[in-house]
Amino acid sequence: MFGFSHGGRGHHHHRFGSRGGGGFDPERFFHWIERLNDSEHRRGGGGGGGGRSRRMFDGSELRLVLLKLIADTPRHGYEIIKAIETLTGGAYAPSPGVVYPTLTLLDEMELIAEQASEGARKRFAVTDAGRAHLDEQSETVATLMARLEALAAQRAQGEGEGAPVRRAMHNLRHAVMDRVKRADASPELLHEIAGLIDEVAQKVERLK
Repeated sequence: MFGFSHGGRGHHHHRFGSRGGGGFDPERFFHWIERLNDSEHRRGGGGGGGGRSRRMFDGSELRLVLLKLIADTPRHGYEIIKAIETLTGGAYAPSPGVVYPTLTLLDEMELIAEQASEGARKRFAVTDAGRAHLDEQSETVATLMARLEALAAQRAQGEGEGAPVRRAMHNLRHAVMDRVKRADASPELLHEIAGLIDEVAQKVERLK
């Protein structure tokens, strides 16, 4: 089994052996990354700190935000997550576990359509029906986008000295999530990613 630690003193190890006790289990590794992503949002990455767990958007609101961003320019899921993170100054980024099902729903509603693209990523563009829907919901869309901008302003005012670390953690999370979701993410590659994270964690623990 393979494990890595995080959390400084009193850290614990996450192990990703297969259910049968041998080898590496990519599914458990991916599940752990998803849990790390969700827990960071609950600690304050999802809208203003203070340990709040309230979602930034409900389901219908998130659909409108994603539709608006795709209407601005065709994007795939990772680009949408990064765009929202940029709009909020790094204060909020929706989980891939929320974004990708929402994209599937928008596609089924024929508000967006998949474009031809290279690689395994699905890039979506808005349809005529999608633009009409945005026009109908224009006031709501403006309110939702203003909410994102306000979150960025709040982040800028009360960020403190921890900003570089939080930014780096966001970048790490998204880089790992993007890489392990690709079709060519082999167990060997996941071993290598986990080893890099483990190495960084150990170096951080030794800092004085």
